[in-house]
Amino acid sequence: MAQTPQQRRANLKFAKGNEARMGKSEEQIKKRTKDVPKSPISPVWLILLGFVVFGGLVFEIISRIFLR
Repeated sequence: MAQTPQQRRANLKFAKGNEARMGKSEEQIKKRTKDVPKSPISPVWLILLGFVVFGGLVFEIISRIFLR
Protein backbone atom coordinates (compact mmCIF):
# COMPACT_ATOMS: atom_id res chain seq x y z
CA MET A 1 0.00 0.00 0.00
CA ALA A 2 1.35 3.44 -0.90
CA GLN A 3 1.84 6.21 1.65
CA THR A 4 -0.56 9.08 1.79
CA PRO A 5 0.90 12.62 1.81
CA GLN A 6 -0.01 12.95 5.48
CA GLN A 7 1.85 9.74 6.35
CA ARG A 8 4.84 10.85 4.28
CA ARG A 9 5.05 14.18 6.18
CA ALA A 10 4.76 12.38 9.53
CA ASN A 11 7.52 9.93 8.53
CA LEU A 12 9.83 12.76 7.41
CA LYS A 13 9.24 14.62 10.67
CA PHE A 14 10.00 11.47 12.68
CA ALA A 15 13.16 10.76 10.66
CA LYS A 16 14.36 14.34 11.13
CA GLY A 17 13.94 14.03 14.91
CA ASN A 18 15.84 10.74 14.95
CA GLU A 19 18.70 12.19 12.91
CA ALA A 20 19.09 14.98 15.46
CA ARG A 21 19.45 12.38 18.22
CA MET A 22 22.02 10.19 16.48
CA GLY A 23 25.36 9.94 18.29
CA LYS A 24 24.11 11.52 21.51
CA SER A 25 23.63 9.85 24.85
CA GLU A 26 20.31 9.76 26.67
CA GLU A 27 21.59 12.32 29.20
CA GLN A 28 22.37 14.86 26.47
CA ILE A 29 18.92 14.39 24.95
CA LYS A 30 17.17 14.76 28.31
CA LYS A 31 19.29 17.80 29.25
CA ARG A 32 18.21 19.66 26.16
CA THR A 33 14.52 19.11 26.82
CA LYS A 34 14.67 20.07 30.51
CA ASP A 35 16.49 23.40 30.07
CA VAL A 36 13.38 25.59 30.11
CA PRO A 37 11.40 25.39 33.37
CA LYS A 38 7.71 26.00 32.82
CA SER A 39 5.51 27.87 35.27
CA PRO A 40 2.56 25.85 36.57
CA ILE A 41 0.29 28.93 36.20
CA SER A 42 -0.13 30.76 32.92
CA PRO A 43 0.63 34.50 32.77
CA VAL A 44 -3.03 35.27 32.03
CA TRP A 45 -4.14 33.70 35.31
CA LEU A 46 -1.38 35.50 37.22
CA ILE A 47 -2.53 38.85 35.82
CA LEU A 48 -6.16 38.06 36.65
CA LEU A 49 -5.24 37.03 40.20
CA GLY A 50 -3.15 40.19 40.68
CA PHE A 51 -6.00 42.34 39.39
CA VAL A 52 -8.47 40.75 41.80
CA VAL A 53 -6.19 40.99 44.83
CA PHE A 54 -4.67 44.42 44.25
CA GLY A 55 -7.82 45.87 42.67
CA GLY A 56 -9.82 44.81 45.71
CA LEU A 57 -7.20 46.34 47.98
CA VAL A 58 -7.33 49.66 46.11
CA PHE A 59 -11.14 49.76 46.20
CA GLU A 60 -11.10 48.99 49.93
CA ILE A 61 -8.65 51.82 50.63
CA ILE A 62 -10.69 54.26 48.53
CA SER A 63 -13.93 53.28 50.28
CA ARG A 64 -12.36 53.71 53.74
CA ILE A 65 -10.99 57.15 52.86
CA PHE A 66 -14.04 58.66 51.17
CA LEU A 67 -16.92 56.84 52.88
CA ARG A 68 -16.21 57.48 56.52
